[in-house]
Amino acid sequence: MIALVVALAGCGSSSTSSGASGVGSSSGGKPRLTVSAAASLKAAFTHYAQQFSQANVRYSFAGADMLAAQIEQGVKPDVFASANTKLPDVLYAKGLVSKPVPFAANKLVIAVPANSTKVKSLSDLEKPGVVIAVGSAAVPIGSYTRKMLAKLGPTASKQILANVRSEEPDVSGIVGKLSQGAVDAGFTYVTDVQATHGALKAIALPASLQPVVAYGIAIVKGAPHHEQAQAFISGLLDGTGKADLQQAGFLPPPSK
Repeated sequence: MIALVVALAGCGSSSTSSGASGVGSSSGGKPRLTVSAAASLKAAFTHYAQQFSQANVRYSFAGADMLAAQIEQGVKPDVFASANTKLPDVLYAKGLVSKPVPFAANKLVIAVPANSTKVKSLSDLEKPGVVIAVGSAAVPIGSYTRKMLAKLGPTASKQILANVRSEEPDVSGIVGKLSQGAVDAGFTYVTDVQATHGALKAIALPASLQPVVAYGIAIVKGAPHHEQAQAFISGLLDGTGKADLQQAGFLPPPSK
């Protein structure tokens, strides 16, 4: 069990389980379904696991790029859920996962401490002395942030990036820096702000700058619990998982 936790969690990730310990099976005779998921899904997915009757669910939450890299290196969770569609598509092209499906959407926002008055708008992030946290370029939240900043034009984008003091491996790191008071603002998803239950507040971005934030999910090829993995995904598309996503602030996946 220790080896499995190390292999799945990796550096900087977190793992949670809805059942008792054990590899492949859990208490009550239910199989253990292992899901590698983007950190921004933690609140919604944890609640979903409590209602998922077909298996006991064990999660590994981290940056989607790290989780995808683990799958490429041979780690085999049953399900991979990413904060973008690019990473599942890349794994599919390599024959490592089944055809991915979009299952949710989100919005990029500026997050600030709830009692802060230093940052009130996007333009405030250009001011000298403002300290900002963003996601690293490799992780979806970092990619979405840089796409948004590119739309601002080179001058404003350069000024904001000059105030970046922390590049985090996932949204949990950004939220952590904000909660600790280490930074004045950070770019994250609106659902991550909602999950702090009032500790942070969100500043909306202009609609013209908002990137399309779409989440993709797929079953990992060779994973041991294909039937339960399919049921898990089905519940996210039309079931209790979908309701949990909506409750957490996620939006329906973008229509093609």
